[in-house]
Amino acid sequence: MQKKGKFDYILLETTGLADPGAVASMFWVDAELGSDIYLDGIVTVVDSKYGLKHLAEEKAGGLINEATRQVALADLIIINKTDLVPEEDLSQLRTAIRYRIMNGSINGLGKILETQRSRVDLSNVLDLHAFDGLSGISLQKKLQYVSATQPHLDQNIITVTFEAPGNAKEESLNVFIQNLLWEKNVRNKDGHCMEVIRLKGLVSIKDRAQQVIVQGVHELYDLEETPVSWDDDAQRTNRLVFIGKNLDKDVLKQLFMATVTETGKQRTTHSKEGQVCP
Repeated sequence: MQKKGKFDYILLETTGLADPGAVASMFWVDAELGSDIYLDGIVTVVDSKYGLKHLAEEKAGGLINEATRQVALADLIIINKTDLVPEEDLSQLRTAIRYRIMNGSINGLGKILETQRSRVDLSNVLDLHAFDGLSGISLQKKLQYVSATQPHLDQNIITVTFEAPGNAKEESLNVFIQNLLWEKNVRNKDGHCMEVIRLKGLVSIKDRAQQVIVQGVHELYDLEETPVSWDDDAQRTNRLVFIGKNLDKDVLKQLFMATVTETGKQRTTHSKEGQVCP
């Protein structure tokens, strides 16, 4: 702390029980206020010996356990201490996490690394650009490989993704996101409240030449232009990924089509004013 001038990079380590979303939101707000510090990404370290146990932990009232929430919010997942467990146990953990990642049951966008004693190449950890416009370049490719997960209406966190053609009106897009993150009045077909803890996607905004990345963590979200322009002769397509609980792909897509795209209707039966989810 005695170094004069600016720091090159800050790595903030939280406790094993911390909610990374709350910490991320704090730095995200600072960036919007003109701070020199900006949020680069979220890294979650999974213990090889106890990882499966922590991910499977059940909490009272159907609450999301800390380990699952940390994996769901991560831009990078590091499986650590791989040398301290038998290969069979490591294989089970590896298979479980990769299954959940690749099939979108927790986090369809997270990258996985395996290591011992947390030794990783810093180029894989620093400069992730997961929360700024530069991430739109790599996000375009990632979204093509995220599974279009079918809804599982239970207590587990899953990833839901869909595509929708057309241009979004920015005002209507804000209303759609605010109903999900702020008003919390969106329910699935069974009447359960949808809880979105991470939102990411690329959208086409009417009268904008650049692709726009949308990011959301808990109640905070942001729209930012990327360096990538839409091709003049290509059809514009919106690609969105939601990570959360009780998510319903059909309902989310219906809401998006009804309130955002220019050809959609302006009403839906799945969100009602004044009916806030507990």
